[in-house]
Amino acid sequence: MAIGIAAWGLVAGVAMAKSGMGVALAIFMSVLVYAGSAQIAALPLIAAGAPMWVVWATTLCVSLRFVAFSFHYRPYFAHLPRRRRIALSFLMGDTNFALFIRRFPQFAPGDRHEDYFLGCAVVTFGVWQLAIITGIVAGHGIPASWGLGFAGTMALLALTCTQLRSPSTWVAAVVAACAAVAAYALPMKLNIVVAIAAAVAFGVLADRARPAPAKVDK
Repeated sequence: MAIGIAAWGLVAGVAMAKSGMGVALAIFMSVLVYAGSAQIAALPLIAAGAPMWVVWATTLCVSLRFVAFSFHYRPYFAHLPRRRRIALSFLMGDTNFALFIRRFPQFAPGDRHEDYFLGCAVVTFGVWQLAIITGIVAGHGIPASWGLGFAGTMALLALTCTQLRSPSTWVAAVVAACAAVAAYALPMKLNIVVAIAAAVAFGVLADRARPAPAKVDK
Protein backbone atom coordinates (compact mmCIF):
# COMPACT_ATOMS: atom_id res chain seq x y z
CA MET A 1 0.00 0.00 0.00
CA ALA A 2 2.99 2.31 0.36
CA ILE A 3 2.96 3.26 -3.34
CA GLY A 4 -0.65 4.43 -3.24
CA ILE A 5 -0.15 6.22 0.08
CA ALA A 6 2.93 8.01 -1.26
CA ALA A 7 1.04 9.21 -4.34
CA TRP A 8 -1.82 10.41 -2.18
CA GLY A 9 0.58 12.22 0.14
CA LEU A 10 2.32 14.01 -2.73
CA VAL A 11 -1.01 15.36 -3.98
CA ALA A 12 -2.00 16.55 -0.51
CA GLY A 13 1.41 18.19 -0.05
CA VAL A 14 1.20 20.02 -3.37
CA ALA A 15 -2.30 21.22 -2.51
CA MET A 16 -1.03 22.59 0.80
CA ALA A 17 1.88 24.33 -0.90
CA LYS A 18 -0.37 25.96 -3.50
CA SER A 19 -2.82 27.15 -0.87
CA GLY A 20 -0.42 29.86 0.18
CA MET A 21 0.34 28.29 3.55
CA GLY A 22 3.98 28.60 4.56
CA VAL A 23 6.22 25.53 4.41
CA ALA A 24 6.80 25.37 8.17
CA LEU A 25 3.10 25.74 8.99
CA ALA A 26 2.10 23.19 6.33
CA ILE A 27 4.52 20.60 7.72
CA PHE A 28 3.31 21.28 11.25
CA MET A 29 -0.30 20.79 10.13
CA SER A 30 0.59 17.54 8.37
CA VAL A 31 2.21 16.03 11.46
CA LEU A 32 -0.46 17.29 13.86
CA VAL A 33 -3.60 16.52 11.83
CA TYR A 34 -2.53 13.34 9.97
CA ALA A 35 -5.72 13.09 7.90
CA GLY A 36 -5.31 13.75 4.20
CA SER A 37 -8.97 14.15 3.32
CA ALA A 38 -9.58 16.49 6.26
CA GLN A 39 -6.50 18.54 5.39
CA ILE A 40 -7.53 18.98 1.77
CA ALA A 41 -11.11 19.84 2.79
CA ALA A 42 -9.89 22.45 5.28
CA LEU A 43 -7.35 24.14 2.99
CA PRO A 44 -9.73 26.19 0.80
CA LEU A 45 -11.67 27.28 3.88
CA ILE A 46 -8.50 28.43 5.65
CA ALA A 47 -7.32 30.23 2.51
CA ALA A 48 -10.70 31.98 2.18
CA GLY A 49 -10.63 33.11 5.81
CA ALA A 50 -13.68 31.06 6.82
CA PRO A 51 -14.72 31.11 10.50
CA MET A 52 -12.97 28.55 12.65
CA TRP A 53 -16.22 26.72 13.46
CA VAL A 54 -16.80 26.14 9.74
CA VAL A 55 -13.34 24.60 9.38
CA TRP A 56 -13.91 22.40 12.42
CA ALA A 57 -17.38 21.31 11.24
CA THR A 58 -16.07 20.43 7.78
CA THR A 59 -13.16 18.35 9.03
CA LEU A 60 -15.44 16.66 11.56
CA CYS A 61 -17.89 15.59 8.84
CA VAL A 62 -15.09 14.34 6.59
CA SER A 63 -13.59 12.34 9.45
CA LEU A 64 -16.79 10.76 10.79
CA ARG A 65 -15.84 7.47 9.14
CA PHE A 66 -13.25 7.01 11.86
CA VAL A 67 -16.09 6.61 14.35
CA ALA A 68 -17.19 3.52 12.43
CA PHE A 69 -13.58 2.28 12.37
CA SER A 70 -13.33 2.78 16.14
CA PHE A 71 -16.42 0.70 16.82
CA HIS A 72 -14.87 -2.15 14.86
CA TYR A 73 -11.53 -1.84 16.66
CA ARG A 74 -13.09 -1.75 20.12
CA PRO A 75 -13.25 -5.54 20.77
CA TYR A 76 -9.58 -5.87 19.82
CA PHE A 77 -8.23 -3.05 22.02
CA ALA A 78 -10.82 -2.64 24.81
CA HIS A 79 -8.47 -4.30 27.31
CA LEU A 80 -5.76 -1.67 26.84
CA PRO A 81 -5.41 1.40 29.09
CA ARG A 82 -7.31 4.49 27.91
CA ARG A 83 -4.14 6.47 27.21
CA ARG A 84 -2.81 3.73 24.97
CA ARG A 85 -6.09 3.50 23.07
CA ILE A 86 -6.03 7.27 22.52
CA ALA A 87 -2.49 7.01 21.15
CA LEU A 88 -3.51 4.17 18.83
CA SER A 89 -6.53 6.15 17.61
CA PHE A 90 -4.23 8.88 16.30
CA LEU A 91 -2.64 6.32 13.95
CA MET A 92 -5.91 5.08 12.45
CA GLY A 93 -6.21 5.30 8.68
CA ASP A 94 -8.24 3.95 5.80
CA THR A 95 -5.56 1.58 4.54
CA ASN A 96 -4.69 0.45 8.07
CA PHE A 97 -8.31 -0.44 8.72
CA ALA A 98 -8.68 -2.36 5.45
CA LEU A 99 -5.52 -4.36 6.12
CA PHE A 100 -6.46 -5.02 9.74
CA ILE A 101 -9.93 -6.42 9.05
CA ARG A 102 -8.46 -8.56 6.29
CA ARG A 103 -5.96 -10.05 8.73
CA PHE A 104 -8.37 -10.27 11.70
CA PRO A 105 -11.97 -10.55 10.44
CA GLN A 106 -13.03 -11.80 13.88
CA PHE A 107 -11.63 -11.15 17.35
CA ALA A 108 -9.60 -14.09 18.64
CA PRO A 109 -8.10 -14.05 22.15
CA GLY A 110 -4.35 -14.50 22.11
CA ASP A 111 -3.73 -12.94 18.68
CA ARG A 112 -1.26 -10.08 18.64
CA HIS A 113 -3.71 -7.51 17.30
CA GLU A 114 -1.82 -4.52 18.70
CA ASP A 115 1.49 -5.57 17.16
CA TYR A 116 -0.06 -5.96 13.72
CA PHE A 117 -1.87 -2.61 14.02
CA LEU A 118 1.28 -0.78 15.09
CA GLY A 119 3.43 -2.42 12.41
CA CYS A 120 1.05 -1.32 9.69
CA ALA A 121 0.28 2.10 11.21
CA VAL A 122 3.90 3.14 11.78
CA VAL A 123 4.88 2.26 8.21
CA THR A 124 1.85 4.11 6.87
CA PHE A 125 2.57 7.16 9.03
CA GLY A 126 6.21 7.28 7.92
CA VAL A 127 5.41 6.92 4.21
CA TRP A 128 2.63 9.50 4.43
CA GLN A 129 4.74 12.11 6.22
CA LEU A 130 7.68 11.62 3.86
CA ALA A 131 5.42 11.95 0.81
CA ILE A 132 3.40 14.93 1.99
CA ILE A 133 6.48 16.84 3.14
CA THR A 134 8.05 16.16 -0.25
CA GLY A 135 4.92 17.56 -1.90
CA ILE A 136 4.98 20.63 0.34
CA VAL A 137 8.64 21.35 -0.40
CA ALA A 138 8.36 20.59 -4.12
CA GLY A 139 5.26 22.77 -4.32
CA HIS A 140 4.54 23.90 -7.84
CA GLY A 141 7.11 21.50 -9.31
CA ILE A 142 4.54 18.66 -9.34
CA PRO A 143 1.68 19.50 -11.73
CA ALA A 144 -1.87 18.34 -10.97
CA SER A 145 -2.03 16.83 -14.49
CA TRP A 146 0.03 13.87 -13.27
CA GLY A 147 -3.09 12.57 -11.52
CA LEU A 148 -1.17 11.05 -8.61
CA GLY A 149 -4.18 11.21 -6.29
CA PHE A 150 -5.97 8.66 -8.45
CA ALA A 151 -3.21 6.13 -7.73
CA GLY A 152 -3.94 6.32 -4.02
CA THR A 153 -7.66 5.91 -4.61
CA MET A 154 -7.12 2.89 -6.86
CA ALA A 155 -4.79 1.25 -4.31
CA LEU A 156 -7.43 1.59 -1.59
CA LEU A 157 -10.17 0.38 -3.96
CA ALA A 158 -8.15 -2.71 -4.88
CA LEU A 159 -7.64 -3.56 -1.22
CA THR A 160 -11.33 -3.02 -0.48
CA CYS A 161 -12.36 -5.40 -3.24
CA THR A 162 -10.42 -8.21 -1.57
CA GLN A 163 -12.84 -7.94 1.38
CA LEU A 164 -15.90 -8.70 -0.77
CA ARG A 165 -16.08 -12.42 -0.09
CA SER A 166 -19.84 -13.04 0.00
CA PRO A 167 -22.98 -11.88 -1.84
CA SER A 168 -24.02 -9.72 1.13
CA THR A 169 -20.72 -7.82 1.17
CA TRP A 170 -20.95 -7.21 -2.56
CA VAL A 171 -24.47 -5.86 -2.21
CA ALA A 172 -23.38 -3.66 0.71
CA ALA A 173 -20.56 -2.26 -1.44
CA VAL A 174 -22.97 -1.51 -4.28
CA VAL A 175 -25.40 0.15 -1.86
CA ALA A 176 -22.60 2.31 -0.46
CA ALA A 177 -21.40 3.29 -3.94
CA CYS A 178 -24.92 4.23 -5.08
CA ALA A 179 -25.54 6.22 -1.90
CA ALA A 180 -22.24 8.09 -2.29
CA VAL A 181 -23.06 9.05 -5.87
CA ALA A 182 -26.67 9.98 -5.07
CA ALA A 183 -25.59 12.21 -2.17
CA TYR A 184 -22.58 13.70 -3.98
CA ALA A 185 -24.11 17.19 -3.97
CA LEU A 186 -24.16 17.35 -0.17
CA PRO A 187 -21.68 19.85 1.33
CA MET A 188 -18.58 19.00 3.35
CA LYS A 189 -18.30 15.55 1.74
CA LEU A 190 -21.27 14.29 3.72
CA ASN A 191 -21.93 11.80 0.93
CA ILE A 192 -19.18 9.66 2.49
CA VAL A 193 -21.09 9.56 5.77
CA VAL A 194 -24.33 8.75 3.91
CA ALA A 195 -22.59 5.89 2.07
CA ILE A 196 -21.26 4.42 5.34
CA ALA A 197 -24.67 4.69 7.00
CA ALA A 198 -26.38 3.02 4.04
CA ALA A 199 -23.90 0.12 4.00
CA VAL A 200 -24.15 -0.37 7.77
CA ALA A 201 -27.95 -0.29 7.60
CA PHE A 202 -27.95 -2.93 4.87
CA GLY A 203 -25.53 -5.05 6.87
CA VAL A 204 -27.78 -4.93 9.94
CA LEU A 205 -30.85 -5.85 7.88
CA ALA A 206 -29.01 -8.67 6.15
CA ASP A 207 -27.78 -10.02 9.47
CA ARG A 208 -31.30 -9.99 10.93
CA ALA A 209 -32.75 -11.64 7.82
CA ARG A 210 -30.23 -14.48 7.99
CA PRO A 211 -31.90 -17.60 9.43
CA ALA A 212 -30.71 -18.62 12.87
CA PRO A 213 -28.71 -21.85 13.08
CA ALA A 214 -30.84 -24.85 13.92
CA LYS A 215 -30.51 -26.18 17.44
CA VAL A 216 -29.39 -29.78 17.78
CA ASP A 217 -31.17 -31.77 20.47
CA LYS A 218 -28.95 -33.92 22.61
